[in-house]
Amino acid sequence: MKLIKTKEDYQAALKRMEILFDAAIGTPESDEADVLALLIDAYEQQYYPIEAPDPIEAIKIRMEEMQLKQVDLIEAIGGKSRVSEILNKRRKLSVEMIRNLASRLHLSANSLIGDYQLVR
Repeated sequence: MKLIKTKEDYQAALKRMEILFDAAIGTPESDEADVLALLIDAYEQQYYPIEAPDPIEAIKIRMEEMQLKQVDLIEAIGGKSRVSEILNKRRKLSVEMIRNLASRLHLSANSLIGDYQLVR
């Protein structure tokens, strides 16, 4: 096993992982799969980074995961029209809204403080 430095190395690592994927825990193959997963992850983070969603997208994703509707955020944001303004990016989140949403949606405040463009 070696570091993944090229696309060819990456493709080879993915093919090897397919073979090792169902290895029984505690076997040398399982150990190899664990190490290979770390190498693949490191390569993907460097060459295929996934950007975090903007705060409003993070809220919408969590709402979908928790099967919530806009009305479920009224208490955290304050009023039906205010929820609509926030989710449609017509108004910025306030510090109080961020605190409330972080608690209500079980999101980190960091995921909610990022900047985003308002729609005009």
